[in-house]
Amino acid sequence: MRDVYAQTMFSEPSKRLQERAGSREMYERMAWSERFEDGLSEFEREFIEARDSFYMATVTPDGWPYIQHRGGPAGFLKVMDEKTLAFADYSGNKQYISAGNLSVNDRVSLFLMDYPDQARLKIIGHTRVLSPGESPEIEKQLLKEFGAKVESVVAITVAGYDWNCSQHITPRFTKAEILQFNS
Repeated sequence: MRDVYAQTMFSEPSKRLQERAGSREMYERMAWSERFEDGLSEFEREFIEARDSFYMATVTPDGWPYIQHRGGPAGFLKVMDEKTLAFADYSGNKQYISAGNLSVNDRVSLFLMDYPDQARLKIIGHTRVLSPGESPEIEKQLLKEFGAKVESVVAITVAGYDWNCSQHITPRFTKAEILQFNS
């Protein structure tokens, strides 16, 4: 079985550049690995649910990438099962760029960072944007911010993921993390 993440992201132009750089053989082995066959592991679940933010990329109808930050209390992005993530989407600035993009192209890419530990997880998948009440079994498991109005629930079927090199991640710390270290 081919690794869906590598199969999807390693386009022919990428492969040609990998060949020139001498990394193609290593990435070809990765592309044929079966590492996602069983879905997200407990390790990924713990990493995902410890995040208090992530970046989400969608694609406009005319092909432009669009990236938006999503944030909330740690655990707001919930691993529902080995191949499904979900989060409550709240009323915001009413631009609806991501929602509009997802209404015509369900593809999404998530970028999850752990700056203190210099780790990042990239996820690709297909979304379903659900109206409140449409999926009570998902909604009851989501962490909701007190007083915030849930406008929709975004459910993501994970197609693949990749842990990325930590080499150039600059450690950054939240105010809470700094206070914790100093106490």
